[in-house]
Amino acid sequence: MTNVVTRYAIDPETARKLDTQGIRDHFHASGLFVEGEINLVYTHYDRLILGGAVPGSGELVLDRVAEAGTPSLLDRRELGILNIGDAGTVKASGETYKVGRGDVLYIGMGSGPVTFSGPGRFYILSAPAHRTCPTKLIKVEDARRVELGSAETSNERVILQFLHPEVAESCQLLMGYTQFATGSVWNTMPAHLHDRRMEAYLYFELGPEQRVFHFMGRPEETRHLVMANEEAVISPPWSIHCGAGTGAYTFCWAMAGDNVDFTDMDMVAMGDLR
Repeated sequence: MTNVVTRYAIDPETARKLDTQGIRDHFHASGLFVEGEINLVYTHYDRLILGGAVPGSGELVLDRVAEAGTPSLLDRRELGILNIGDAGTVKASGETYKVGRGDVLYIGMGSGPVTFSGPGRFYILSAPAHRTCPTKLIKVEDARRVELGSAETSNERVILQFLHPEVAESCQLLMGYTQFATGSVWNTMPAHLHDRRMEAYLYFELGPEQRVFHFMGRPEETRHLVMANEEAVISPPWSIHCGAGTGAYTFCWAMAGDNVDFTDMDMVAMGDLR
């Protein structure tokens, strides 16, 4: 069973007039991980699709998504899959991949239907593609590690880069996740934005009572979303994106847009935030 909801792009002037529920209606995504279902959000921000697949005791097949306008989703798209659960299995193009917890599977354009099975909790990201890149399973130990921050500034963390030019080739999808050390909670402060690319965040490995405050909006008029475990944020290209939690957490980041340069950021000075 595949369920799809659509989120239309809005400009910052429209966004500044929204109340809390309006902000959540446009940018917050929950209920992605339901056993026996594939749940997708089709966004009009660089046409990124995000969602979850939880096969449980059966199989789930991702194939036709009407919103994409093609017979099969991957006819003109690429796919990134992060497993945030126990080891599971993904089949595509006649090949079977054992995807462990924390591994990322990249599937290139033209690969046909994708089948999920086993106890995995699969986070799905898809962006339009104009060429086929090789399908590749990237294990946690093969990711590019970037250690940043410190305990003194409450932002000691490691960035694990999977869909990155130095790790695995993709057409336009960048993807990885960030893990915090115990006692650290702040991500990306000072904040930045990048008008050339949109971004999406999935927050996970949060306890039932734990929350992350995700900050967004224009630098001169910031807003926030309160995030629980396994909830996602759609971050438009005109928006900052940073967060702080009630404890250490992990989040998956993904970008689509004009380039695959991870360091392409427009920094915002602390004194300019409002």
